[in-house]
Amino acid sequence: MTIYVDASAAAGGNGTEERPYQTIQKAADTALPGDEVLVLPGIYREAVNPKHAGTPAQRITYRSAVKGGAHITGSETVKCWEPLEGTVWTVRIPNSFFGSFNPFTEQISGDWYVASILAHMGDVFLNEKSMYEVLTLDEVKNPQRSKISWDPDFSLYTWYAEQDRERKETILYANFQGKNPNEENTEISVRRNCFYPSEEHIGYITLSGFKVSKAATQWAPPTAYQEGMVGPHWSKGWIIEDCEIYESKCSGISLGKCLQPENDNKWLKQKYKDGTQTERECICKASYEGWNKENIGSHIVRGCDIHDCGQTGIVGHLGGVFSVIEGNHIHHINNKQNLAGAEIGGIKMHAAIDVVIRGNHIHNCTRGLWLDWQAQGTRVTGNLFHDNCLPLDFDINAGIFGAGEDIFVEVSHGPTLIDHNLLLSDRALKLAAQGIAVVHNLILGSLAAVGIGTDNGTPDLPSPRYTPYHTPHGTEIAGFMSFLHGDVRFHNNIFIQKPIRPCMQALADIMGKDGNKWDDGNILSGTFRYDGYPAFEEWNRRFDGYCGMGADTGNLYYDHLPVWASGNLYYNGAKPWEKETDAFVDKENQVTVTLEETADGWYLRTNLYDILPAKTVGILSTEDLGTAFEPEQKYENPDGSPISFRQDYFGSRRDVATIAGPFLDKEAAAGKLF
Repeated sequence: MTIYVDASAAAGGNGTEERPYQTIQKAADTALPGDEVLVLPGIYREAVNPKHAGTPAQRITYRSAVKGGAHITGSETVKCWEPLEGTVWTVRIPNSFFGSFNPFTEQISGDWYVASILAHMGDVFLNEKSMYEVLTLDEVKNPQRSKISWDPDFSLYTWYAEQDRERKETILYANFQGKNPNEENTEISVRRNCFYPSEEHIGYITLSGFKVSKAATQWAPPTAYQEGMVGPHWSKGWIIEDCEIYESKCSGISLGKCLQPENDNKWLKQKYKDGTQTERECICKASYEGWNKENIGSHIVRGCDIHDCGQTGIVGHLGGVFSVIEGNHIHHINNKQNLAGAEIGGIKMHAAIDVVIRGNHIHNCTRGLWLDWQAQGTRVTGNLFHDNCLPLDFDINAGIFGAGEDIFVEVSHGPTLIDHNLLLSDRALKLAAQGIAVVHNLILGSLAAVGIGTDNGTPDLPSPRYTPYHTPHGTEIAGFMSFLHGDVRFHNNIFIQKPIRPCMQALADIMGKDGNKWDDGNILSGTFRYDGYPAFEEWNRRFDGYCGMGADTGNLYYDHLPVWASGNLYYNGAKPWEKETDAFVDKENQVTVTLEETADGWYLRTNLYDILPAKTVGILSTEDLGTAFEPEQKYENPDGSPISFRQDYFGSRRDVATIAGPFLDKEAAAGKLF
């Protein structure tokens, strides 16, 4: 059955085409398996709470009749601003207007959030763009241009909130820089979600073609109830497709964790146990309470335009297992730099078990993709990454938090497969993990945090982060282990040293000092960061003559794991691993690489394929990569079938002999990337 919704319809409709419902929620109250809710163009100021689940055979589909025409928003317009002085305006809003949730009295908080940054869940929006919250009225009257924002000019558009407790009103002050807010599209966020079921296990829902924006979401760490503007809330089988999702205070889409009341931000609230221990408890508890492939995950997020969210475009812990994230444009995440902590990225996922991230365009994010804890069976393939970094020409003294990179894999035992990607940012890979295979990529940036970043950083006592690994292609916990580092493979990649920005060099100089335990600050391209690590044959020989209990093994079981490397090419001073026997190092030619945005898409402009050696490598497969050390699992598809790296970035079929990097040939490299 098709249920019709039209924001311009008269109240009292019955969901038919002749008498449509006025709100999506009315349809959500009645939609049953097999139904399609068809939503006509219009603005829907509501928090849609789907009440019924679909089934694998009969999904419930919510579809915008015109792609992008139906707009679900967490905001309300405000047209009663009064001038205060200069370009500053003010408005008083009765707290009863907000109902049970006033985002201007609720602060952003949670585990791994930088608590020194005070921010409310609410926001003020001018023409679809969130303004900058400040802490005093004087900062509204005399705004200062941000030194860490990607958009410093707009950072002068500031706002401040305070409470009149006697009159029970929220007072907002905002500097509109000469614009009249009553004549512009001026809104405030009032709802914490836009399309999100309040109950768990409302599965097999499709959300297609909507515009979704401006919800007052809370910080979403892995040890808390992870809410987003859109999300399945601990269920199975959602499809979120062809949507534009933007201006969530924290996270756009959450594929994340359910509420565990006794362990919700426990580290922040109780202090005594470190956050990594409470996270282990979250994982174990979930495994006892139905976290498995039958009940959770297997979602699809595809074809979405996700941008301008404060924390993440997509976030998830535990709830995103067995999912596919493909063909999305994820960009300009955390660009205001108004939120900071260890949970920020275009995509930030914990426990990305058998998750496939392919064909996405991820750029201009503080960090592109962050795979944290239990990236096992994860494949990152055919993605375009660039400009995932700090703002151009940033001020290193302006209170920045971290450096950013295209992909960060942290405290995971693998296998994590990174293949056929373009990694074009200053820092390509941050690898505080093991069990990683890097195959057929074009890499302009550096490898950072090699050999560090897996402990908790205590100054005097050991603090290893024991992290779980799982049975292959399942959620069952197979064991816990700290990290030996190594167990990485680099095959058929092209490394090019890109020009180093002076501000990045200054930051690297600072980060490289004083034994930084989290980030070595490296900005030089190549696999040389693994110098000193053993090759497999060398490591394997150390076990010769081992006779069991009582043998003197020394540091054998706690030393670095081996590294594998073959078929890699190095340009512009990029340096290979010292034990790489077939590295091709071009010391004569200078390679130029630029990314160009045109009216019809993004293209690579480079002279690389004029000088690239032809067909120097063979086709690799799952069997060539071996197994990740700790879980003893192969680099294979989620269904256990082997992978053959015969297709390039565009899916074109390679010959038996081929070239390094993501493209089949020069003609393919000139094709439209996204």
